[in-house]
Amino acid sequence: MYSSAALTDVHQRTHRSLVKLLEHSAGFSSELLAQELEGFGYPSIRLQLHHVMGAEQYWVGVLRGLMLVDELEEDYASIDALRAFRQRVAGVTAEYLRGASEAELNTSRKVIAWGPREIAVVPAQVILRTQTHIFQHQGQVAAMARLLGRPIPPGLDFPLT
Repeated sequence: MYSSAALTDVHQRTHRSLVKLLEHSAGFSSELLAQELEGFGYPSIRLQLHHVMGAEQYWVGVLRGLMLVDELEEDYASIDALRAFRQRVAGVTAEYLRGASEAELNTSRKVIAWGPREIAVVPAQVILRTQTHIFQHQGQVAAMARLLGRPIPPGLDFPLT
């Protein structure tokens, strides 16, 4: 059984790591942030970063009965825009978790996902998926940063303290 407090803790730790990744990414020029690299589903660092935040926004929106699928270029036009987007998305997730009971978080329910299609989900698992998804793409950003000559420093995995 998942609690709001435990999910909030995971969410806060994950976003601390994401903030550090954004800080590191700020050291790239706009051109390098947008440079497309072969072999990645989202071919640039800028698009990778936007994707992880957009996925969290989408799935928390689904839990709230919203279909948030518009990708606004102003949300990922620069590192500052990505920082602001991250802050907005994290705030909505935190607000959702503050208001969710344990029963709501742990009980499977039907939601409308893209398509539109109706699927059954356990909200706590949706929240966990959005957070583990960030680390999946953080690894891709790390590979891209290395290819662009600016490897990320150690310590950007899930913070234990």
